[in-house]
Amino acid sequence: MEAYWYFDFASPFSYLQLTKVREWRARMPVTPVPIIARALPKAIADSEALAISSDGSVERFVRWRAKAAGIPLTFPRSYPFNSSAALRLCVAAGSSWHAIETIFAHLWGEGREGTLAEDLRSVGLALGIQDPIRALGSSDTVATLRASTTAALALGVSSVPTVRVGGELFHGTGAAEQMDEWLAYSRMSTSGEHRRIAV
Repeated sequence: MEAYWYFDFASPFSYLQLTKVREWRARMPVTPVPIIARALPKAIADSEALAISSDGSVERFVRWRAKAAGIPLTFPRSYPFNSSAALRLCVAAGSSWHAIETIFAHLWGEGREGTLAEDLRSVGLALGIQDPIRALGSSDTVATLRASTTAALALGVSSVPTVRVGGELFHGTGAAEQMDEWLAYSRMSTSGEHRRIAV
């Protein structure tokens, strides 16, 4: 059994879910898939609209969730921001978990800028990319990111974060709880525990 995690660095909910993803990785293979959330049907437009609204409800909610979970959080000053450069850097670094953790830490842990390629130059160098600016502009990097997004759309991914296991898709802020419930049921099904409970 293998899971796929679809995310975008512009989404604070993807950052918050990263903690749960670490737990899943200890139990099963999880493949990260960076995608362009703005290209999805639901995208993150609703969250962005709320974030820039007068009451700032999304930001308050995210801060509350982070504090409750003990997750360090600093909103980037430019939020909501264009994450294209961060996504391309991730792809250029092989979409490794180390790269993902490093980029998320830069953006959401430290609240540093990441809209421009130059904002992420030091991150790219830390990830071992000799020329980060050139790597971010590579046609292969751009094509890979677009292909991942297109494939995600074809699978029914409509927002970030989304977790896919087989044909099951778990979307949005409730995805972690849904995924945990699904994993628990799967273990019961495998062990036969669900049949004993039913009887």
